[in-house]
Amino acid sequence: MRRFESTPRNRQLRLLAVALVLSMSTWFSTAAVLSQLREAWSLTVSQASWLTISVQLGFVAGAVLSAVSNLADRITPHRLILLGTTGAAAANALLILVNGFWPALGLRFLTGVFLAAVYPPALKAMAGWYATGRGLALGVMIGALTIGSALPHLLNGLGGLHWQATIGLASVLTVFGGVIADTLGTAGPHEVRGAVFDVSQLSNIVRDRKFQLASVGYFGHMWELYAMWAWIAAFFADVLTNQRQASLVAAAVISAGAGGSIYAGLISDRRSRASAASQAMRWSGAIALFVGFLVDAPNAIVILIALVWGFWVVADSAQFSAVVTETCPPAYVGTALTIQLATGFVLTVFTIFLVPIVRDAAGWGFAFLLLAPGPFVGVWAMRQLEHEGVALP
Repeated sequence: MRRFESTPRNRQLRLLAVALVLSMSTWFSTAAVLSQLREAWSLTVSQASWLTISVQLGFVAGAVLSAVSNLADRITPHRLILLGTTGAAAANALLILVNGFWPALGLRFLTGVFLAAVYPPALKAMAGWYATGRGLALGVMIGALTIGSALPHLLNGLGGLHWQATIGLASVLTVFGGVIADTLGTAGPHEVRGAVFDVSQLSNIVRDRKFQLASVGYFGHMWELYAMWAWIAAFFADVLTNQRQASLVAAAVISAGAGGSIYAGLISDRRSRASAASQAMRWSGAIALFVGFLVDAPNAIVILIALVWGFWVVADSAQFSAVVTETCPPAYVGTALTIQLATGFVLTVFTIFLVPIVRDAAGWGFAFLLLAPGPFVGVWAMRQLEHEGVALP
């Protein structure tokens, strides 16, 4: 049977995917215009890093707050998406009115807080429609997040816009995504109450071997992913020496991950979550070892290799949460997912901060080489997980 025939659940998946593409466009909005912001606000390398880091930390704070307050069960997922996108768009748009690093830092943090009310509820809404074939459906949703993350780079590259216009357009698209989800989205037949955060379960979780291995894999994945996404446009600005072209290539490289996410989702349904994640991390880790040393290589070669990197770097993303939901006892799935998500996003702070420092000291080769250990550690964890008996879902 065709995977994407016109059934109610597939129509809802496509709708939620479109909504998520638009909604997540504020995540990397400042990264897309970073060269302009550095000039306009006289930003240091460290301050430029923190404009992305603050979103990561805001997302962690929002996710933990949502889990502790059980917000996802108090408000329907589609309405929560609308509220989250409205807040994220407002915080992002206010960047146009501020003039400097410190107020922008606070606004970026708030953007992350509100986006925590967009992405997780979208996955919850999708799960309400997919009791089977969830690996592919998760892949489609991660692919939507990926394209949404690339969207500001595309806007900046196509229009050659001033940074205010790029920020404003990203905000408008984010609200539009929330409106689509709220007005056209409907609850699925398998929708259930969310798993509740329970701090009393922490000791049970950290002793669980499968949770430990799934989380090590996720942490390795996060060590690489967001630093790559945050700095790939700056890398191509040095490769191509043209900021507009660099933005377009960065958009293509990040968007390539949509295909990788869908492919890994198919593999995870046919084989196992762990094997799909391992395959993605082997490829992405291998490319991180050398791609940064190709700054002076022919542009076509660098772009092609970066596209392959973009395809694989996010392909494993959905599988780690899926492993937790399928291996942890139901009583503490919610707590386990919150711990895994929060710790993984906090970990991204280190590589986002370190990449430009290493680049300035030793070049892009060593800066991206810094990312490679993460996925290789993740491969080891996934192999151990398969030995624990995590096979077909």
